[in-house]
Amino acid sequence: MTGFDEAFEHTVANEGGYSNHAADRGVATNYGITEAVARENGYTGPMKELPLSKAKEIYQRRYWRPLHLDEISQLSQPIALELFDTGVNMGNSTAAKFLQRALNVFNRQQADYPDYPADGIIGPNTVAALTAFLAKRKPQGATVLLKALKCLRGARYIELAEGRQQNEAFVFGWLANRV
Repeated sequence: MTGFDEAFEHTVANEGGYSNHAADRGVATNYGITEAVARENGYTGPMKELPLSKAKEIYQRRYWRPLHLDEISQLSQPIALELFDTGVNMGNSTAAKFLQRALNVFNRQQADYPDYPADGIIGPNTVAALTAFLAKRKPQGATVLLKALKCLRGARYIELAEGRQQNEAFVFGWLANRV
């Protein structure tokens, strides 16, 4: 099983199958894929019938690859899994910014690697910073970084519910299943 396959199975288990919840901005979704995203990726059928294989294709093209998670999964599969699930649930830019923000505060005032802007795009600088961080902090580093990513994610869920009352329908499940 590849790093992507593991992440896909984990995220699909969290997202579940077809849903059309009135409070969900995504309206009709299947496997966590909104109708708008499905249409952008060439799917024209009913959302209830979205094939799992099409969802997998969309997840890989839209989330896994842009976040450079093949590279990150070689460094830490748990971090790649967290970034993937965050990207699917909150957007790639948010996932990337969470990683970049955490790496910037863990670099010991730039003694281990330079600060880089939290621009929401994982590229060579972000991967290099992650590589340096994990080399310096060893296995405990991955554990602590994962906790930091989950803390940022949890705080964002609270902010989403505070900013849009309809999100209160989801915040308990988000925190229970994703943080």
